[in-house]
Amino acid sequence: MNSTGGQELDDGEVVELAALADGSLAPDRRVALEARIAASPELAALLAEQERAIGLTRSAAAEVEAPAALRAGIPERRNAHRRHRPRQFILAGAVAASVVAVAIGLGTGSNHSTSSFNAALAPTDLAPGAAGGATLTKTSSGWRIELDATGLPRLDAGRFYEAWLKNDAGTLVPVGTFNEGQNVTLWAGVSPVDFPTLTVTREEADGDQASSGNKILVGTVNAGR
Repeated sequence: MNSTGGQELDDGEVVELAALADGSLAPDRRVALEARIAASPELAALLAEQERAIGLTRSAAAEVEAPAALRAGIPERRNAHRRHRPRQFILAGAVAASVVAVAIGLGTGSNHSTSSFNAALAPTDLAPGAAGGATLTKTSSGWRIELDATGLPRLDAGRFYEAWLKNDAGTLVPVGTFNEGQNVTLWAGVSPVDFPTLTVTREEADGDQASSGNKILVGTVNAGR
């Protein structure tokens, strides 16, 4: 029970207060409740608090453009909380729903906001027995590329493998070098959305930073999740 201006506010009235805030209260109950609010500064403050929480939920859902079907579930879940929880949890549930809306939007946005990609790497005539795959994950520092390949002999003594990302115009960006193909971690400062081709070449430490053109693995990057 909650006290408002010397009167007790039961859970049913708490639910009605929340319904008034989001516009779902039946008209016949609205008039009586609005009269009580007009006579109670504490009730008026509770209503304003609930309206702010609901506004935050709706704003977050709209700004991140979550799919309509997923956003529709947020009010339904919020109404379920109202039926079973007292006022303090109703307000917390409204704020939590706004966080859910943001997470939904981030997880279902366009390809540019996708955080994980993968690529299957096929061999070329220079290494017909090779094969591999890579996972590209977005981080605050750049794109972490976890590559695993088989059928590649170890290269040493100034010889090494180098991985590249390439865009549709043919521009190559080096993303790292390695000696063996197992459990390789590379880093890219460009997005696989813009540079969707991943290649691996054989290189030598000859002072020339350009690609040798000796491609041994090639793959196209696709959205992972």
